[in-house]
Amino acid sequence: MITKKRNLKNHLKDLSFNMTKVIDTDKYLDFVRQTTSPASTHLAALLSRLTELDTSADADVPRLLTAALGLSAEAGEFTEVVKKIFLQGKPYNEENAFHLKRELGDICWYIAQACMALDTSFDEVLQMNYEKLSARYPEGTFDVYRSENRKEGDL
Repeated sequence: MITKKRNLKNHLKDLSFNMTKVIDTDKYLDFVRQTTSPASTHLAALLSRLTELDTSADADVPRLLTAALGLSAEAGEFTEVVKKIFLQGKPYNEENAFHLKRELGDICWYIAQACMALDTSFDEVLQMNYEKLSARYPEGTFDVYRSENRKEGDL
């Protein structure tokens, strides 16, 4: 127990030291500008990229963008409810479970958009996920080592 208190004390001391460092925000913003793609900063470049993807790559740009933005937003709404239940004292009750289920439904709607954009089905996506996880965990059980140390190509 004493070791934990010492480690915490050292951690707080290190944290305090790190908080006193001054960051040059102008240099950081310049770094951000330099490392941002043209399609992220110029509408013409973005429109050109989207048109290229839509025509030559045969990507369903509007539906894929809808899916990506929607999945992020709806997952955030689901996470917000869980955060409030776990960390802020919101009750885990029928009403909040219902709210979570509604958010999952919204997530499914955007997954359907992504499936349409990728010309695939829920079944194919689930099968691919099953195959990926079966290869990662051949014994059929979770393994921390395999979770953190993936084979090449295991996304």
